[in-house]
Amino acid sequence: MGKIFKEIKCTVNKEEITCNVEYGASLQDMLRENGYTSIKHGCGVGECGACTILVDNIPIDSCIYLAVWADGKIIRTAEGEAKGLKLSSVQQAYVDKGAVQCGFCTPGFIMTSTAFVEKNKGRKIDRGLIRKEHAGNLCRCTGYEAIVCAIEQAAGKEQ
Repeated sequence: MGKIFKEIKCTVNKEEITCNVEYGASLQDMLRENGYTSIKHGCGVGECGACTILVDNIPIDSCIYLAVWADGKIIRTAEGEAKGLKLSSVQQAYVDKGAVQCGFCTPGFIMTSTAFVEKNKGRKIDRGLIRKEHAGNLCRCTGYEAIVCAIEQAAGKEQ
């Protein structure tokens, strides 16, 4: 039996794209095939968060999200967060706080943090909430302290 494909249209980083995707293909694979290389292939089963992107402003593991589900959705990736040469406030906070070591997990963390900061704008946040909301993102290098400090800075809650 041959492969079955579906044409989908979605908006990625404010640009509308049309793709012919195979049923069963992951959104991660579709995006990487279209040049969005900030999406890292980590575990492949939704456990590490390296492939986290925003779909309609909700962080999702793109390795377990089917590409066909993206039809009509608004997708944001780490490379789309910078405005020209200016980093987003979350990206800049990661730089300022040295929250990057090997960098493999960073794009996924950036997207989870972006959603967190946007969702909690004007709300009281604490380190426990930051850790809880980022529990789906794993880092083998940083020990997380600098990441938490970066998120506090981006949320305007530096301690």
